[in-house]
Amino acid sequence: MSNLDLHPAPTRCGGRQDVTAQPVQELLPAKDVRLGESTMVRRLLPSMGRRMIGAWAFVDHYGPDDIADEPGMQVPPHPHMGLQTVSWLHAGEVLHRDSLGSEQLLRPGELGLMTSGRAISHSEESPREHAPSLHGAQLWVALPDEHRHTAPAWEHHRELPTVTGGGLRATVLMGDLDGSLSPATTFTPIVGADVSLTAGASARLPVRPDFEYAALTMSGEPEVDGTRLAPGALLYLGCGRSELPLRADVDSAFMLLGGEPFEERIVMWWNFVGRSHEEIAEARTDWMTGSGSRFGEVRGYAGDRLPAPTLPPVALRARGRVR
Repeated sequence: MSNLDLHPAPTRCGGRQDVTAQPVQELLPAKDVRLGESTMVRRLLPSMGRRMIGAWAFVDHYGPDDIADEPGMQVPPHPHMGLQTVSWLHAGEVLHRDSLGSEQLLRPGELGLMTSGRAISHSEESPREHAPSLHGAQLWVALPDEHRHTAPAWEHHRELPTVTGGGLRATVLMGDLDGSLSPATTFTPIVGADVSLTAGASARLPVRPDFEYAALTMSGEPEVDGTRLAPGALLYLGCGRSELPLRADVDSAFMLLGGEPFEERIVMWWNFVGRSHEEIAEARTDWMTGSGSRFGEVRGYAGDRLPAPTLPPVALRARGRVR
């Protein structure tokens, strides 16, 4: 998924100095952003308060939207570098196409994982004949320096491991949770899971004290570490826990995002993750000019590719993980 903001803020983030070693409860504000022709998303990361959670550097939550008489998601071909995109649906379908030639229809409960590495481009759209509702999350994972120039790749996982107990069912998208390991490719110590709680559930989920965590509510009103969360809320939890208390009065679901604090400082602008202004500027020029076919071509999308926004008039400057 693309950041379609016409004036994207340059973001310098990463480094351990701003990571709290203690458990916290910090609700992060959302920003409404239009995605494509008809989809509104709640952008929760990066936010005014926090820019990364482990290697997770970008979080959008969308829906549930009634798209019975609408085109649904329509995101033209656009580039990525230096990151992984994680696509996860609770309702609807999204058709993924990329410059590797991949074409895959994603459905609820199936993981779409795209590793951009040195460069890739892709499009995302609701198919012409689609379900009446669209609901999901799109997330980015920053790649560490030693892997950020790796070859681009696409993965589609229909079968994912689960953790169950006490009215809880957690599907492990990325990394390891309570001994259940996802088949998805990762490059840093990380975890991503979709946690469902039945009405009346009460459970304690084992987590790692050296990871920082956050919870993104997808539906219902889960209570995470004693805090009741409305749909679309992102609660930052910090580090230092060995277990996470959970309960729910109604059927609820949230995404648990966590990982070892990301040591490197990165520059994120538009759909690029790099390490310097010059690197970001070069990627933008390559996309706009098609220089060397760096980002390749997405075939099959009925429309033009997405132009890059104008870079700010000053060089991208360092900012911390929090502001």
